[in-house]
Parts: sequence; C-alpha cells; structure tokens
Amino acid sequence: MPASTVSRLVIVGGGTAGWMSAAFLSSLFPSRQLSLTVVESAEIGTIGVGEATIPPIQVFNRAAGIDEAAFLRATEGTYKLGIEFVDWLRPGHRYMHPFGQPGQAINGASFHAWWLRLRAAGYPHPLSDFWMSEVLARKNRFDFPSTDPRTPKSGLAYAYHFDAGLYAQFLRQIAESRGVRRIEATVANVALDGADGTVSHLDLADGRRVEGDFFIDCTGFRALLIGQALGQGYEDWSHYLPANRAVAVPSQRVAPPVPYTSATARTAGWQWRINLRHRTGNGYVYVSDLISDDEAAATLLANLDAPVLDDPRFLRFTTGRRRSRHKNVLAVGLSSGFLEPLESTSIHFIQHALIKFAATFPLAKDDPVSAGIFNRIMAEELEQVRDFLVFHYHANQRVGEPLWDRARAMPIPDSLAEKMALFRARGFAIFPNQTLFQEPNWLAVMLGQGLEPQAYDPLTDGAPLEEVRSGFDAMRRTIAQVADGCRPHEAFLDDGAAAVMARARA
Repeated sequence: MPASTVSRLVIVGGGTAGWMSAAFLSSLFPSRQLSLTVVESAEIGTIGVGEATIPPIQVFNRAAGIDEAAFLRATEGTYKLGIEFVDWLRPGHRYMHPFGQPGQAINGASFHAWWLRLRAAGYPHPLSDFWMSEVLARKNRFDFPSTDPRTPKSGLAYAYHFDAGLYAQFLRQIAESRGVRRIEATVANVALDGADGTVSHLDLADGRRVEGDFFIDCTGFRALLIGQALGQGYEDWSHYLPANRAVAVPSQRVAPPVPYTSATARTAGWQWRINLRHRTGNGYVYVSDLISDDEAAATLLANLDAPVLDDPRFLRFTTGRRRSRHKNVLAVGLSSGFLEPLESTSIHFIQHALIKFAATFPLAKDDPVSAGIFNRIMAEELEQVRDFLVFHYHANQRVGEPLWDRARAMPIPDSLAEKMALFRARGFAIFPNQTLFQEPNWLAVMLGQGLEPQAYDPLTDGAPLEEVRSGFDAMRRTIAQVADGCRPHEAFLDDGAAAVMARARA
C-alpha cells in the first residue's frame, strides 16, 4: 500500500500563494510521485500579500531550492534587519524591532536581564546598543550572520524586501521547469463528490474539467473552495484589530535603500514604507469608520518623498481566520484568513502552511487525523501573532485620538494579558506556547511600546555590579566597531552573487 493515495494535486489561483505552493511542493515531490497543476486566470487580478518578510523566509527559500543571489536579482530585492516603528507609542517617539538577539544568556539569565539590572543602577545606554541588527540598520550597513559565537555578528538575523509580483514570476519559472503544469482559465464551478463531500473536480469556463485528489485554494479573499464550496466559516477578529482597509502605491526611489521596513502610526491607522532596488513600496492600513478612502489616499500621498509610479490601489479586508484544511482542500494565503501586515507575516503564513502541510501530507483524499493536527498548529500560530499585533495597538500613549484611545481601553485576549503581566513583573519574555515570535521579538516591542519591568531576574545579582558594567561597556564598543567595519547596504547589494558565494565558502 502506498504511503499516500494522493497523486494529483491542483492549485487553484496563482499569485504569490499559488506559485509558492507550486515551487515548494515540486521541490519535495518528484513529478512521478505527485503531479502538480496550477489553474489561474489573467482575468482575475492578484493581490500582492506583502513585500516585506521575516527571517523564516530563508528556510522556505532553501527548502524550495531557491538560490539567494538569483532570487534577489529577479525580485529587485533588498535585505531587511528589522522594522522601525514611528509614533506608535506617542508622536515623536520611535523604536525598532530588530531581528536576531541582543547577546547570549549569561549564567542562566537572559542577556536583557543583566541589562535591566544595570539600568536599575543608572546605566545610561539602551539595549539597542547591544542589538547588532539594529546597530547595523541605523548605520544603513549590512552583513551576514556568523557561526562564531565570539563575534557580535552571531546575533544577526535578516529577511528580505522584494517585489511580490516578481517573486511569483520567479517561482513560476522554477515550478514549470520541474514539470508543474499551468492552465490559463477561469473556474466556473467547484464540483463535490456526492458520496463523501470532497472536491471532485473543477469545471472551467471554457468547458474543460480538471480532476484532482487534493486541492489548494489560493483564490484570495473569495475562498472559492474552502469557503464557498466546503462552507468553512470565517472567525472575525476585528474587535481586536479593527483596521479593515488599505491603500497602496509605489513611488520612485530617491535614496539608497535602507535595510529595514518603516511603520508610521497615523490618526486612523498606520503607513508602511518598503525600500526595493527599483522603487519604494508605500501603503496606509486604516479603519474605514474613521477616515474615507479618498482621505486615506490623500494622507498617504501627502506623506511620500517622491513621485508615484501608479495609481493608488485599495484593498478591503476583515481580520480573522477560518479552519484552513478540510476534506481534500487546503487554504493557503488570503483564503485562509488575514492579519494586517504590521509585522510582515503575510508571506510567513503561506510558507508556514506549506511546510506544515508537507509534514502532515494527506494519506488519502480525506485524512481527518492529518487535517486535525494541521489546523491546531495553524490556529496556535495565528493566535500568537494576533496577540503580538494587538499589543502594538493596545500599549500606546496617543491620547485624544479615537482609534488609539479605543485600542488602549479595549478588552484584550487573556493570553496577551498574561504576557504583559509577566513582563511587567520582572522582565520575563519567555512565554508559554511561543511559536513565531519569541523572547527577543516580544522584548523589543514591549520595551519599545513603553511597558516597563518593575524588577529584574535575581540570578543577575550573583556577579559584582562593576564587573557587569565593565563587560557591557566593552561589548558595546566592540559592536560599534564591528558595525563600522561592515559595508553599506547598497554596496553589499551591488556585490550580489559574489557576496552570497563568499558567504557559502566561509
């Protein structure tokens, strides 16, 4: 008996989600084992789910057999060391959520616990001075992480900015070179098997029929298979995250690209800025009850530093999720749910779903055991990220603005309230059931949003204070020196393949 009776998999919809699915699965399964077909229509526009990513994208690209240098060239990509939050705590304030971590644990206590002890004794230097990713980002420099724990570069981590449309085209070329079949057509009907309720086949508008054992729904917010055909409802989270609109527009590049994303708080939401090689991506995520579409577009355009390259595009959404695997359908991307792109997680949810799908690959068309564990994993990931995003809004001091006043006063998930209490009590940032965002991530955002620990880990009292201070001062000087020795971000990008090849040889 074969390990799985699923040998024909049909991906409905192209775009980022569809071609990520095709490229990833074609790298894992030879065509003789699993035939892959992508059905997409040029008549149905795709929504770029994101141009900014987080470090796990490297894991996905490697698993999909993607060469980093070729990928960056094809997508006009740049490197990303973190996200800068402007005016989120209050107007005029800014902080960064850098990737990586600020030093290693010392004698069983987290690195930041030692810094908290020093700060309680009047130490003037911020934790960001010890976070290599942030130090590089502020200097507009870049380098790869090191495997040598003795160098500050061992604490580095990075992701990418890229053109999502170009990424989809790049992945399509890879997938088709591996035998993935593409059908250009519109789906007219999703037919169900009368015996077991699984999807039997697709009826295309041109009269053709596409049969499959399993289907991946990449049809965006329409959720043509998982929602319309299989009736999986949507869990609305807008009471936690009320933004329900976005307007996006590209603008000309007028300065060297910086290695971080910018998120600037506005009265009715927030504005993003993403630096690519060939242009700048801009957008405004907002609450439609507080500002009209025309006003949102005007606000966005008024806060650009260069001429636009296209007309503004609008997107409507409801934050939330649905059970994304049911019967013989897996929903990937927007068809499975949506969390606003505040922490660049849109593409992450696609790759996470695909990796966990491969790990729980169905043994038959309808495999409820595999589907059950998959849905549990995805639910935990989404809830943890939801908490992370809610905290950005909830922990603000923008008094007198309806959105921000409401966010401070709103009831929050119990899981988030627990995290805040633990951190406030003693700077504890290792929380139960951590998934994507872990101690360094929560630490950066909680400190950045003004949540102050009232105590520090008593394990750090075991060393003389002056000895700790001297060690931190030396570390701070070393980090600054190492950062100054790294190349400017744009120069690093210009080296392209040479830099990546040198890294591979190191």
